[in-house]
Amino acid sequence: MGEAVRALREWQYDGAPLQLHPGDLGWYWRFGAEATAEAVRTWRRDGRILAVGLVDGPGLLRLAIAPDAEPDGELAHRMAADVTRPEVGVLPQGNAYLEARSGTLFRGLLLDGGWELDQPWTPLRRDLAEPLAGCGVRVEVTGPEGAQVRSAVQRASFDKSTFSDERWHAMAAGPTYADARCLVAYDDQGTAVAAATVWSAGPGKPGLLEPMGVHRAHRGHGYGRAITIAAAVALREMGSSSAIVCTESANAGAVATYRSAGFQQDPEVRDLRRRA
Repeated sequence: MGEAVRALREWQYDGAPLQLHPGDLGWYWRFGAEATAEAVRTWRRDGRILAVGLVDGPGLLRLAIAPDAEPDGELAHRMAADVTRPEVGVLPQGNAYLEARSGTLFRGLLLDGGWELDQPWTPLRRDLAEPLAGCGVRVEVTGPEGAQVRSAVQRASFDKSTFSDERWHAMAAGPTYADARCLVAYDDQGTAVAAATVWSAGPGKPGLLEPMGVHRAHRGHGYGRAITIAAAVALREMGSSSAIVCTESANAGAVATYRSAGFQQDPEVRDLRRRA
């Protein structure tokens, strides 16, 4: 796992397509170290990791490929074969989804093999060299004593969320959380109204905002914009060069929130889908 996280950190750079980030593994760590290790797939040559995948739910694989390995035909063919053969243990038989936003050759092989384009996603980024204004609300960094508040806002922000105090502690015990911060925003009455987690990939590299949510009882008051600005500030303080996030294009409210917080919208990207 340490090797996979280090590889993902090395592959992050400004201007790159948004692909699997070390923070994605960090967020998955809420399920525990063993579950995270079981969900990670790596492709190697001569001991070097060339690609990392995260099985992030039934039938969904999220991928990152080393920038210098993207045009590697041998790697692309091997990965394409592995994700299409259930016996390999990467993806199950039947409906499957693949988030692979780099690796044009690899994507082309799958499309030629019958995969199709799935729903569009919108990547957004904010250059942290630019000035950052205050967010206008009180924001606190969550420590162990605040796990209950952080998890409660998460569950109130996302339908069917299973985030809990125990899962916050599991996530915080993971090695990637040393480069992360959980933030909670409060209204004038001291009620927790929004939350976000940010993940640094190291100084001078893009940092990830994942996830961000606003309590369903407190929407429409600008708290999404406020916590997003606070997230960008936190990443800047950790030395990140930019803040990145990706959301479903169909979620127009989320796209508008990030743009209102100074994020620039990049061209849409599409995942791949294999029908049963």
